[in-house]
Amino acid sequence: QVQLVESGGGLAQHGGSLRLSCAASGRTFSSYAMGWFRQPPGKEREFVATINWSGGSTYYADSVKGRFTISRRNAQNTVYLQMNILKPEDTAVYYCAADSSSAMVRRGRAEYWGQGTQVTVSS
Repeated sequence: QVQLVESGGGLAQHGGSLRLSCAASGRTFSSYAMGWFRQPPGKEREFVATINWSGGSTYYADSVKGRFTISRRNAQNTVYLQMNILKPEDTAVYYCAADSSSAMVRRGRAEYWGQGTQVTVSS
């Protein structure tokens, strides 16, 4: 069982930065692929980024490539999403996800999900 708790959301200006954190419980964190998803107001949840168990492989949605960076610290059971050059269209609730399979995370079919943290970018 893995529990995920996101933090770091809030209000940012267009062009600004925020860093999201996702703290995971459980001793097997280092064996899980992790990912970030988001759900903009009135829209479906969408994939943002994923990282494999070691941190050696990452994958991004085209909409965030070059602006967002996913990373992890297994010793601290935490995954991060550094968001730079924020745009109003990045406004969404951001969710952390975990699964033993990177492919399942990328498809949005991860076994574990956090409760989400709100990110609002003003224009």
